[in-house]
Amino acid sequence: MDEEFREHSERLFADFEAERLQAVVSNITIAEILEAPEHVRALLDRPALQKAQTVYLDEEAVSLAEAYIKEGVVGEGNRVDAQHIAIATVQRVDILVSWNFQHIVKWSRIRAFNSVNLKYGYPQLEIRSPQEVYYEER
Repeated sequence: MDEEFREHSERLFADFEAERLQAVVSNITIAEILEAPEHVRALLDRPALQKAQTVYLDEEAVSLAEAYIKEGVVGEGNRVDAQHIAIATVQRVDILVSWNFQHIVKWSRIRAFNSVNLKYGYPQLEIRSPQEVYYEER
C-alpha cells in the first residue's frame, strides 16, 4: 500500500473485514496483484479479499471496454483500465474504488466513462478514491 493512502486503505479494508461493506474484486485485479511486489501480494491474504466476491472479464465487459477505447476515453495502451471500469459497470458494482489517479480517478475521465455507459445503455458508475469510501455510522 502506498504510504500516503495507508490510513484510508486500512479503514476501507477494516470496513470490508467487519462486513460493513462488501468487497468485489475482478479476476484481472487478482492477476495484477499476483504480479506486484510482495507487500502488495500480501493483500490477497487479508480476510477482506478472501471473502470478496469475484467478478470476471466476460464478452460483455470486453465489448464495453472496446467502446471506451473507440470513444477515446482511454487509449489502446490503457486497455486494462478500460476493462476494470467495464467489469464494474457490467456487474453493476455500486462503487469502484481505485488508487489509479492518472487514468481512472479523475473527474474528466469519470464523466467520459459514464457518458459511454449511458450511450450504450448502462448505468453510471461511481468511481472514488479510498479516501472517499468508508462506512459512516450515524
